[in-house]
Amino acid sequence: MKKKVIAALLAVTMVCASLAGCGGSSDSSNNSSESNTEDKSESAGEVKKITIAVPDPEASYIYQAAEEFAKRANEYSEGTLEFTISGNGSLYGGDTAAGIKQLSAGSLQMLILASSVYASFEPGYNVISVPYMFDDQQQLLDYLNSDIGQELMNRVSEMGITTVGSWTRSFRKVTNSKNAVNTPEDLKGMVLRVPNNSLYVEFFGSCGAVTTPMNFSEVYNALQLNTLDGQENPVDVPYSNKFYEVQKYISGTDHMADAWLVGINSKLFEELSDVQKDAITKAGEEVQQWNVEFMEAEDATALETLLDNGMEYNDITEEGRQEFIKVSQSCYDKFKELIEDDELFDATAEFCGKN
Repeated sequence: MKKKVIAALLAVTMVCASLAGCGGSSDSSNNSSESNTEDKSESAGEVKKITIAVPDPEASYIYQAAEEFAKRANEYSEGTLEFTISGNGSLYGGDTAAGIKQLSAGSLQMLILASSVYASFEPGYNVISVPYMFDDQQQLLDYLNSDIGQELMNRVSEMGITTVGSWTRSFRKVTNSKNAVNTPEDLKGMVLRVPNNSLYVEFFGSCGAVTTPMNFSEVYNALQLNTLDGQENPVDVPYSNKFYEVQKYISGTDHMADAWLVGINSKLFEELSDVQKDAITKAGEEVQQWNVEFMEAEDATALETLLDNGMEYNDITEEGRQEFIKVSQSCYDKFKELIEDDELFDATAEFCGKN
């Protein structure tokens, strides 16, 4: 009898051991499965959402260029980058200096602003806006892609900002309600709004204009009330702001260049995968040329709209252009003081054949 009981107990013990073994095997299998799932999740890559802040509204050139950039970067990242565009400078209260500081600190992820705005932090950026330094869009494009231009556009790296795109802007033109502008003489006595930048004040003052730095939000009313005679901007600005209601003349002075600096917070950029970094860099490079072609077509439409609404347009002659160049060159010593980098100024002037 005792033998039967012992045998039964042994049998039960073996079954329990067997079940325990099965249970252990099952746990191991589950752990392995969970590990494989995590590996697959990591290899697939998480979607990173990035907001791009731009200074202008949805209809603006730069907003549309930002959309094109976002579309391409999303495609090249195989969908692992998703972008939202925020216009009107709303994320930084319209204060561009504050926007740059926020980008540097990381509270803004990406920001597209004019290089001239960065001059308050790095005076070297003023060199792009030296009047008549650049002959045309192609020369400006070549400069941005040169060693000199790339070194300049990357100077923001010291602020914790990585430049992932350098795009051109349309050259600036003068609009006014008094007369067509063909030479510096035509600006004498004209009350002209300019940005709050010493480069503009120095140049137009030397042309004989009465310069009035003013926030852009106040310009339309000042033109309407004849407090101002005119202003200067790329052609899309009088177009989008309906200056044809308060201005008669638009002149193709093309006096100053500018560029868009496409910046991303450096810490954020370094945290991205190599595929995502390459996607952003590739999109930034490609949209540079896309933007040139886009602006050319849009500028033609904008100018046609201004003319259809009663404005008169004139191109300046080569003789007139040379007179403006002489005025600019007479200010080079002052411009050098503002740029605070003689070596950069001289290298840029040599590149553009203005030395």
